[in-house]
Amino acid sequence: MTQYKIPVIPGDGIGPEIVAEGKKVIDAAGEKFGFDVEWVEFPQGADHYLETGELISLDTLKELSRYPVIYLGSIGDPRVAPGVLEKGILLAARFYFDQYVNLRPIKLLEGVWTPVKDKTPKDIDFTVVRENTEDFYIGIGGKAKKGLSKNLLEVERNLYSAKFGLEIETDSDEIAYQIGMISKEGTRRVIKYAFDLAMKRKKHVSSVDKANVLSDIYGFWRQEFQDIASGYPEITTDFNYVDAITMWFVKNPEWFDVVVTPNMFGDIITDLGAMVQGGLGLAPGGNINPEGTSMFEPIHGSAPKYKGQNKVNPIATIWAGSLMLDQLGEKEAADAIVAAIEKNILDNKVKTYDMGGISTTSDVGDDIARIVSSM
Repeated sequence: MTQYKIPVIPGDGIGPEIVAEGKKVIDAAGEKFGFDVEWVEFPQGADHYLETGELISLDTLKELSRYPVIYLGSIGDPRVAPGVLEKGILLAARFYFDQYVNLRPIKLLEGVWTPVKDKTPKDIDFTVVRENTEDFYIGIGGKAKKGLSKNLLEVERNLYSAKFGLEIETDSDEIAYQIGMISKEGTRRVIKYAFDLAMKRKKHVSSVDKANVLSDIYGFWRQEFQDIASGYPEITTDFNYVDAITMWFVKNPEWFDVVVTPNMFGDIITDLGAMVQGGLGLAPGGNINPEGTSMFEPIHGSAPKYKGQNKVNPIATIWAGSLMLDQLGEKEAADAIVAAIEKNILDNKVKTYDMGGISTTSDVGDDIARIVSSM
């Protein structure tokens, strides 16, 4: 029997409750498909930060780097200033592990209501590949008051380092600025990942940008996309401005197979995709380094007002667990979990309040685990 050690960070708010159900379903899949998981829990989150002042230490990151995958609940707590936990834990991990792909399946399951009129599961089944470490999310910028000032901004990545020495002169009372940057290496590797994924699907890749306005940064993205596309003659491609693709996601989601996008636009359009597939409670995500440590999570927040109530929908977290198993090479088990989620929904008996039911978080986890075991 294959043995896996998987670190889990339950996190904040509802995180521990939904992660518990994800673990339950994965354990059931392990019994069914011949593998065993030893869960290794890490305390990072609001409680740990408030007790120790530590977000996530270098030693903890090094320890986590020993594992191929991490299972994450949710990060965020109203007792801590907005962004502190998210930047200090979630983004710190993404950058440290160089998780350059954010993978978001946009798949409407049978039995799920979609706000998109007259669309069915055969119409909504695509994947967004979002670049996850560059663009305006490199986290450098600043402010400058009237007159002359200087600032040195630095970006350190596994692939490269970059420095911006700025001399700023303004007669405005004060300005704020943010630097967005994409690299040749970072752009090419995520686009190539998207093309390789499309080869396993319907062989269609759609690129997202705003090259008509931000021509330097996103014109560069287009250039690299076209160059990589030339090496995949079997794949059809198209370009989409980010504002237009939000329309097409709603009007014609069936047009898409694999969508590849820079970081900021990906952050926006994947939330729209989540609603197209039925809501945040059904939307998983993966932060992937194909050669290193990857991290899997629901895309919704920590919902602290529901903490301890055993009422929220765990399906996004359970589905994220399926993505995690797929990354480990347990494709049969991963597919079985998605099929079990779909059967749970179609049975229409065990469902949480957001789907019109009265069942608890643990009820749903129990039911999906039961279905997996019975397959």
